Amino acid sequence: MARFIVEGGHGLSGSLTPSGNKNEALPVLAALLLTEEPVVLNNVPNIRDIVVMCELLASLGVRITELAPHRLRFDASTLSSATPEFGKASQIRGSFLLAAPLLARLGQANLPAPGGDKIGLRPVHTHLQALRGLGAGIETEGEHIYRMQASGFRGADLYLDEASVMATENAIMAAVLASGTTTIYNAACEPHVQGLCHCLNALGANIAGIGTNLITVTGVPRLHGGEYTLQPDHIEVGSFIGLAAVTRSELCIRNAALPHLRMTRLMFERLGVETRVEGEDLWVPGDQELTVQADSPGGIPKIDDGPWPAFPADLTSIMTVTATQCRGAVLIFEKMFESRLFWVDKLIAMGAQIILCDPHRVVVSGPSPLNGALVSSPDIRAGMALLIAALGAQGRSEIQNIHQIDRGYERIDERFNAIGARIQRLD
Repeated sequence: MARFIVEGGHGLSGSLTPSGNKNEALPVLAALLLTEEPVVLNNVPNIRDIVVMCELLASLGVRITELAPHRLRFDASTLSSATPEFGKASQIRGSFLLAAPLLARLGQANLPAPGGDKIGLRPVHTHLQALRGLGAGIETEGEHIYRMQASGFRGADLYLDEASVMATENAIMAAVLASGTTTIYNAACEPHVQGLCHCLNALGANIAGIGTNLITVTGVPRLHGGEYTLQPDHIEVGSFIGLAAVTRSELCIRNAALPHLRMTRLMFERLGVETRVEGEDLWVPGDQELTVQADSPGGIPKIDDGPWPAFPADLTSIMTVTATQCRGAVLIFEKMFESRLFWVDKLIAMGAQIILCDPHRVVVSGPSPLNGALVSSPDIRAGMALLIAALGAQGRSEIQNIHQIDRGYERIDERFNAIGARIQRLD
């Protein structure tokens, strides 16, 4: 199993450019099944989850051509199978996004339970509720296989029982070619959901209410081909801000997806991390005096996540490691996933002062000098947080199970080494 050997305690300097948005790329790749004409996709991140998704599309009959690095051409006119390779489909959660496009194109879909990060139960009942509401019939084999059929989707009023990102995306993709109009209440409106809608509209869909929790989709007979560019990954930008803060480094983040950073920057300010906008770029000054901003009238400040435009759950791990280097105490409240904070024992082993209050809350007190250690990456975001901790720590760290980091961050060791990090990848 590949691992990182990290020599910490070295300052970084220079610039980083975020990759294309992973969480936008997955639904957009699935949505390309909806059209029989070719589509060119730009800024595609070369990460493990996207590689697996492309392999799944190829297993269904899609022809994929690499035109240039991060630029791919997809031709789904040869779509021939409703059953992706189960071994690969069970590796990533994004595989369940194939449900709606396969039902719309072929009238059936056979999918395993989705994989992905083990950060909680992550059920799919909201997906099934939406697809059934639009006319799909769904049967389950045991707990792990879903057999779905639909003889054409029909527009409907859908009220999602939770603002699930992927369930919203499946509902949108099902509604695009449905007869009639679909309204989706309590829809998720994260930047990656917006990106999917913009991509589909560029291919001839009729989606209104983008960026709100009420989305209206007027079905169209067909979609055409075209070209679309994925947005920069705002979660990667947040990770880079945390990297700069923990290593006390001055970094410039190019093309930083600034409209998607309002709450992220606000929460970093709560930890005393200053950021500065210059054009399309974001600067993080070096050697900042990081101090948790006092709450009024004297309670412990809190960083908590929620549906967009609230603070994104994917950055709670990054905020936790950043808080270890800030003077004062802060409560990190991760509301969505009941296992996401269980990795903090690894930070404690490196010297952090953290109390795990319950599955959803930790109190972090700092600043705490961190020391190198042997740790293992449990999921994508915790893996990045551990890499940041190792770069800010004194001494040598070994991070195992780094395929989890590779699932979400492209060539991250090479990109960090280019700005002064000392990371060695060993197989």
